[in-house]
Amino acid sequence: MAISASQVKELRDATGAGMMDCKAALTETNGDLEAAVDWLRKKGIAKADKKSGRTAAEGLIGVASDGKSAVVVEVNSETDFVARNDAFQEIVRNVAAVALRTDGTVDAAGAAHYPGSSKSVTGTITDAIGTIGENMALRRTAKLAVEEGAVATYIHNSIVDGLGKIGVLVGVKTSGDAEAARAFGRQVAMHVAATNPLALTASEIDPALVGREKAIFSDQARASGKPENIIEKMVEGRLRKYFEEVVLLKQAFVINPDLTVEAALKEAEKDIGAPAEIAGFIRFALGEGIEREQSDFAAEVAAAAKS
Repeated sequence: MAISASQVKELRDATGAGMMDCKAALTETNGDLEAAVDWLRKKGIAKADKKSGRTAAEGLIGVASDGKSAVVVEVNSETDFVARNDAFQEIVRNVAAVALRTDGTVDAAGAAHYPGSSKSVTGTITDAIGTIGENMALRRTAKLAVEEGAVATYIHNSIVDGLGKIGVLVGVKTSGDAEAARAFGRQVAMHVAATNPLALTASEIDPALVGREKAIFSDQARASGKPENIIEKMVEGRLRKYFEEVVLLKQAFVINPDLTVEAALKEAEKDIGAPAEIAGFIRFALGEGIEREQSDFAAEVAAAAKS
């Protein structure tokens, strides 16, 4: 039986399921709309799509590494309860492993083949929505690699190995001992998790942000009534202090606050046995930047009581 575009549209409007899923459902049920809805529900597809509008701001950060490269991924769920579900944790662990074999972009990771399945990562997550019963999504991924040296990983608030609430990658480029470089990189990753620096160096900070800070410092300095030449020196000093707070290499190292991260790197070169540099870092904190739905619990209770 030929399935028309209008039939597909009608089923899609009724269930929110994808076009190809709707066509498959109608084909399987000989064009019977109600039976097609049931077919989609049994497959978990309609159920998943109905949940897809709900805010997923919980979940897990996962990391995976092969030595000279590593990835960090964020897979969201609606509740922390699901994040503690073994099946969800297995998905995040596998997504990280798959992403490591790609270029590290979220599109590539989502389109990649999921282990032990005929479906993609995105398709597997969609199926899991129906099984687990919450909206879930692969929100973002990132990859860091060095030609020589090591990329260290660190998970803060770890639930199980490689999964937690904050994930950090730090690349240490060196021709020296890779394991010593990794050990130092892990310390720096712990530091990054704690301090959340804006950039590796001052030159990497958005010039607009620096300009805004400089303008604020200038206004504050002028309020003191000092001459312009003194004001200029005051602003330079405050900018220097600002960079010490937000630039990774200039920050006081949390492992040894008597040293900056830059100075700690020089010390670490003794163990590494060769010059080394921090090639970059990536930090993912679960749910950052997601607008969470705010609910008025008292109002919900009152509304329920009236109904």
